[in-house]
Amino acid sequence: MSGESKKEEFRKYLERSGVIDALTKVLVALYEEPEKPANALDFIKQYLGAPTSGDVETMKAEKDEMLAKTKELEKALAEVQGELDQLKNGGGAADGE
Repeated sequence: MSGESKKEEFRKYLERSGVIDALTKVLVALYEEPEKPANALDFIKQYLGAPTSGDVETMKAEKDEMLAKTKELEKALAEVQGELDQLKNGGGAADGE
């Protein structure tokens, strides 16, 4: 396959998959933006739906909080299950008896 036919095949692939249309739309939006953004690449990422660096940091912090909460809840669940098992087996006197 010659270099030109490879290029043409790749161009057709981009067209079929909607890449050319998406890039055209984002570049038109950037062109029509009255106040050009300081970082054109961030504008393109945001327009296409990619998270910004601030979004990523926020999501990482939220993930860490959720993991910590999950550990707390798993520990509490294990304790309650243990207490339930003791009650089912008739073992252990209740507090205050």
